[in-house]
Amino acid sequence: MPRTGWAVAAVAVALGLAVLAGGLELAGYDAGAALGALWSGAFGSWYAFTSATLVRAVPLIVIGLGIALAFRAGAFNIGAEGQFYAGAIAATWIGLHVGGLPGPLVVAVVWWGALLAGALWVAAPVWLRHRYGVLEVISTLLLNFVAEALVSLVVQGPLRESQGIYPQSDPIAASARLPLLPGTRLHAGLVLALACAAALWYLFSRTLWGFELRAVGAGPRAAEISGRIDSRRVGATALLASGAIAGLAGGVEVTGVSYALFQNLSPGYGFTAIAVALLARLDPGGVVLAGVLFGALEAGAGAMQRDAGVPAVAVSVVEAVVMLVIVGAAAAGRWGGKAAGQVAASGA
Repeated sequence: MPRTGWAVAAVAVALGLAVLAGGLELAGYDAGAALGALWSGAFGSWYAFTSATLVRAVPLIVIGLGIALAFRAGAFNIGAEGQFYAGAIAATWIGLHVGGLPGPLVVAVVWWGALLAGALWVAAPVWLRHRYGVLEVISTLLLNFVAEALVSLVVQGPLRESQGIYPQSDPIAASARLPLLPGTRLHAGLVLALACAAALWYLFSRTLWGFELRAVGAGPRAAEISGRIDSRRVGATALLASGAIAGLAGGVEVTGVSYALFQNLSPGYGFTAIAVALLARLDPGGVVLAGVLFGALEAGAGAMQRDAGVPAVAVSVVEAVVMLVIVGAAAAGRWGGKAAGQVAASGA
């Protein structure tokens, strides 16, 4: 990420924390104690960092990478939340039915199922875009609500736990669960997230398709005329790959954290990951760092509520300010980033 990008990111985070502190003081809370609890809950111990911050960072990193891929091509995937849920549904169903296979093979099958489900969930917006010109910003966003309703349906219907008491699935097979770092809740999904970041960095910077992504994102018409690049094909492929990666995040969450499907499995990972991708300026390495930052905010929010009596939702103020600063800087032309500017224009 260029130095100006890091500068804007730092200003955005600092301003977000300042606004949070000021709002807490005005509301009658002890801002110092609240921010101290926020830090302690995120970084106060090795267990807090691994079992809270990094566990929450994994889905944000994976989804953020998928969003960065789509945004690079000028395809605005706002439906990662729905694609996450589609992947989680598929992962749960497979995890309940393939327990007899060897462990590594089971995990691979579950993840491939989640990838495919995420891609299929975004296939309709791709088709609508190219057949009728429907903006993917609208169609992907609306499908989020459909996915949430579908989760509610399946956990009260075909995937409901065997006793029929709770609206959730039975636990997936033990062989489908990811190994944990000893003494923590951190699972092997972190390795996958880092591998995906490395793969996307190579794709963006060292391959012809990465160049085509940048060219189409910068100007699809110019890419078609001067580079003879099929911008429709590149955009569609990027959107499908983005949905697949978001679906994979759902599979990772089921196999590494929840081991079952239930309503509200995601606390909004698909939406927060948009801020992660924009804060990173669509750079894979930056997505990893931004994912850890937002994971820390999510982890620290619980400690802030428990130790300082501040509602956890207050942390959303920081996320909102970060988004506003980044999108505002892009729209004003001080930081650059066509993707961020167009997302701002779309109202996302």
